[in-house]
Amino acid sequence: MTLRHSGALPLCIVLMGVTQPAFAQPPADFAICAACHATQPGKSSFGPNLRGVVGRKAATLPGYAYSDALKASGITWNARTLDTWLTGPQAMVKGTRMPFAGLADPVRRQRLIAYLATLR
Repeated sequence: MTLRHSGALPLCIVLMGVTQPAFAQPPADFAICAACHATQPGKSSFGPNLRGVVGRKAATLPGYAYSDALKASGITWNARTLDTWLTGPQAMVKGTRMPFAGLADPVRRQRLIAYLATLR
């Protein structure tokens, strides 16, 4: 019997805490995020800090002026919701102020999400 899985399986394992990839530095894909988002504890930037984003309810980081649409979304950030968000924020939450058109490549999105999951 051959076990087949999608490319999402390693990401699911990472987010369940079974294993964490070691990132000496953010993946190159993160440069698109780093243009507006900080990851260092206590640091802010144009967008909200992404440290601890996985597992956090959307629009709840203190000190950032989120859109009313994102505040009302009820989203909790996990692998599925982050993947949808990174595919197209405006399509996911009409009225968000995130000025990002989206990332079509699912492999790049998975790398970003795996990295975000390490930022605790």
